[in-house]
Amino acid sequence: MSNGQWYPPEWPDRIRALASGELTAVAPRRAATVMLLRDTADGTAVHMLRRRASMAFAGGAYAYPGGGVDPRDDRPVRWAGPSLKVWAERLGIDDTASAQAIVCAAVRETFEEAGVLLAGATHDTVVGDTTGDDWEADRRALVDRRLSFADFLDRRGLVLRSDLLGAWARWITPEFEPRRYDTWFFVAVLPEGQRTRNASSEADSTVWIGPADATAGYDKGDLLMMPPTVATLRTLQPYRTAAQALEAAADQDLTPVLATARLEGGEVVLSWPGHDEFTKHVPTGGPR
Repeated sequence: MSNGQWYPPEWPDRIRALASGELTAVAPRRAATVMLLRDTADGTAVHMLRRRASMAFAGGAYAYPGGGVDPRDDRPVRWAGPSLKVWAERLGIDDTASAQAIVCAAVRETFEEAGVLLAGATHDTVVGDTTGDDWEADRRALVDRRLSFADFLDRRGLVLRSDLLGAWARWITPEFEPRRYDTWFFVAVLPEGQRTRNASSEADSTVWIGPADATAGYDKGDLLMMPPTVATLRTLQPYRTAAQALEAAADQDLTPVLATARLEGGEVVLSWPGHDEFTKHVPTGGPR
């Protein structure tokens, strides 16, 4: 492997099974992930976590905080920022309840996995330090699904600050994967007074790193990543400040990126439309 692209050994067999009709694709689950940004002396840095090597999916790979939509994420919440109708149009979906669920998942997962909360007491404020014992108790209750995000916000009298998020990209897990996700990638600026921590049971470490440094590590094979992570890091590189990146989110293309697999001669060709660097050629007799 010349770079750090995560490529599980079972993929060639699954690709061949899908191409032959022996494998039926499962429906993807909606998910959200957040590229949390902050300014440093060297430019913009992004918060990343490294998945534990023992994880069945993408073990050892670097990623952003995120996860699947909770069925309760569409419950009415105190809301600030663009309307749900505007969010639905931006996310490319038909109903406002689903739009709210995706945005709520982004905010909830960021709190669950990084300890950062994009919410405030009013529409123009943000909570400060969230590292106390009472905050940790609520975070654990959210992780364990003993507490819904709507109830969490309501109990604390908080407003979800959807205006602090910008939708950046959308990637769908390949059809041959047994667990699939339709994932919206967001950007957000680390709120003043808050700090990240490794709060995820799925990660063994976290890092603040410049997008260019992260992709350089990937290119050298030092940092393991999945294609969506690398692609979004590359698109973050032009922005010198976190605020610039957040402002630029409105212009990002949210056309879903879905890997395709086709038989070509004696190979299975795996490609991500618009992202030629991730193309893989797999001999029909086994992986290469």
